[in-house]
Amino acid sequence: MLTLIYGGSSSGKSAFAEEYVCASKHRNKYYLATMEAKDEESKNRIERHRNLRSGKGFVTLEQSVDIAEVLEAIVHIDSGDFSTSSTGTDSILLLECMSNLVANEMFRDGQVNSAKEIEDKIIRDLMELQNHDMSVVVVSNNVFEDGIEYDQGTKEYLRALGHVNKRISVMADEVYEVVVGIPIKIKEG
Repeated sequence: MLTLIYGGSSSGKSAFAEEYVCASKHRNKYYLATMEAKDEESKNRIERHRNLRSGKGFVTLEQSVDIAEVLEAIVHIDSGDFSTSSTGTDSILLLECMSNLVANEMFRDGQVNSAKEIEDKIIRDLMELQNHDMSVVVVSNNVFEDGIEYDQGTKEYLRALGHVNKRISVMADEVYEVVVGIPIKIKEG
């Protein structure tokens, strides 16, 4: 099962996504954190998110690019090495968040990668996670309503994020938009 949860900045989408995952019947709950700690603000946000999910039963995996690589860690954990059991259908992964992942993939290794290339890569990686037979919940941002005029590189990033969000919404079993803390179900599979 694939679920997309999106909303504007500080809309409550992350809190809803965590509640959604915690309310699921899955035994193994993974939190795939994609933010890179590049400055003091991002370090503070990472620490805030760690504190918010503390005690909720998540196994945190930090992977800023190449998200399919977390499968090795999940298989290792699910095999019983860290007191959890079962694999696949007993596991759910919360990917937080797609906007960070798109930026990390697009601007990795000091290069600017093509939007189409990273869109395809991210969707392939996401499909690989799903092929592991686990539920995946993706959190993403709606960054298209601010009316600000951006430089060409930022516009390319925004287009890539928009295309990734659109492709995920087509693949998804459920889609929620969170507006001022209120989740609105847009699609049900």
